[in-house]
Formats: sequence, structure tokens, C-alpha cells
Amino acid sequence: MSPFPRHYLSTIHLPFNSTCLAGRFTPQPPDAACAGEGYWLLISAGELLLREDATGLSLPRGSALPAGIIAAAPPLHIGHWDGLPCRVAAISRNFSLPPGWVRESFSAAVPRLSIEFASLAALAQQILRWEKESRYCSTCGGSLSRVAGGWGKSCPDCQSLRFPAIHPCVIVLIHRPGELLLARKAEWPAGRYGLVAGFLDFGEALEEAVQREVLEETGISVKDIRYIGSQAWPFPGQIMAGFTAEYAGGELCVDAHELEDARWFSLDALPELPPPRSIARFLLDQHLEQR
Repeated sequence: MSPFPRHYLSTIHLPFNSTCLAGRFTPQPPDAACAGEGYWLLISAGELLLREDATGLSLPRGSALPAGIIAAAPPLHIGHWDGLPCRVAAISRNFSLPPGWVRESFSAAVPRLSIEFASLAALAQQILRWEKESRYCSTCGGSLSRVAGGWGKSCPDCQSLRFPAIHPCVIVLIHRPGELLLARKAEWPAGRYGLVAGFLDFGEALEEAVQREVLEETGISVKDIRYIGSQAWPFPGQIMAGFTAEYAGGELCVDAHELEDARWFSLDALPELPPPRSIARFLLDQHLEQR
């Protein structure tokens, strides 16, 4: 059984949002680093390396990397976890774990990680990705330097500034009396259906992106578009803005380049749905509860 909750009070309580870390994690930039005992977030290809014993899973502690662990780049201070410094390091996928260690995916549909560990690890992975992709200036190719007191980078050659990029996406539950429009991508587990989603285009409002994505992928139009909430989605670095919308017209015509299938399902005969850790499932559960 997953240690994640089955139901959430609101979208801000979903996994990967900062609310999951409230009271335990205080974010800080790397230049706030301090020496001494601390926790280690060891990230390896979407997995968190943890110690496991009879009491369960735990983050490794120490003033330096655990013995035998080799980081691909210098570790980074990212804040304080439970009052102690919290440091993140990228570890090779091919690293062989010593006894007493395990790898746990923080994007698994049914994770073994707590919601706090999964959310903290996902945050750390986004930071590592930003560090990897912000070594050089995209304007002139020069080496970037860290901006004091934050995660931004500056170019000493052309004075350009760069900041971590979070990509906005929309995701929408489409309904008509007694039915929901559900879609699936080919790479999803067999039989699972979810909601229409996509990235914003230049110059679009969120509601305009909903209309365009739905029309492009399914051929139908929608109305009464209502914003419900959002979820940080660090796979690799999105913010998902969740909406509901009512069917307005048109015949279903699936864009085979984007979707494997899309169809109307009766509320009494729904297929396998996304896992509860996602805003897609939150939107679905909320709609079904209201009905």
C-alpha cells in the first residue's frame, strides 16, 4: 500500500507541492551553505538513495558524502531539513549500492516513499537539472556565474541573467451529462486513461490553451472553463494548471500524433484512472464526488 494519502483536501496538498514539506524543509540558496552534520539527498536517474533497516527508510546523515558514494558533480546545499543542513548530489545510475541501501522511485504510481521524501527528492531533481542546464550562457556561450542569494545565474561576458525555468501546462476534465472524455497516450500502462493536457503556446492565456489543446487533440470544443487548482510536476519541470470544462460541440477526432485513443466513458463504467498522486486524479475524484 502506498504511504501517500488517498484523498487530498485541495490541490495544494498534492505530492510535489511545497505544502507537503511545510514545517520540515526550509529552502535556501547554495551560498547559504554551512558545515557540519546534515541530511543527504542522493539522486540517481529519478530515484532516491536511502538507508533501510527495521525501522523503515531514512535519509543518510553526515557532514560529508557517505563512504563509498561518489557524486557526479560537487554537492549543493538546498536548505534545512528537520533543522539540519540538506545537501543534494547526483549519483551515477550504474553505482552499486552497499548493503543496507535501496533505490526508490519518487515518480512511481504506488511509491514506497513518504509524500515528504518523494516531494523533497523531486525538488532536488529539478535543482540538479537546472544546475546541469545552466552552465553556459544561451546568448553568447560564456560560462555562467551564480547570482548571490538565489538560484539565478549571470553571464560576466554579456551581462545576461538566467533563472530556473518552470514550464506552464494545462490539464482539463471534460464532461457532459453522465459521461467524461478520457484520453490515453501509447506509453501509459495498458488500459489507463487520463485527461487532455498540454503546454502553453506564445501569447496564450491558460483558458485559451485549454480550448486549443482540446480542439487539436480531440476535435471538440468546450465551454464553461473553470480553474480548480495547480500542482508542481517535476517530470521534468512543469506546473500543471487544472481545469474542468463542459462539452460544447463537435465530433470526436483523435490526433494520432498526440494520443493513442480518446473516447467518452459513462460515469458508471470508467477505465483505469491515473494514480491518486496526480492532479488528473484529483480533478476526476472531485467531479465524481460532486455527482
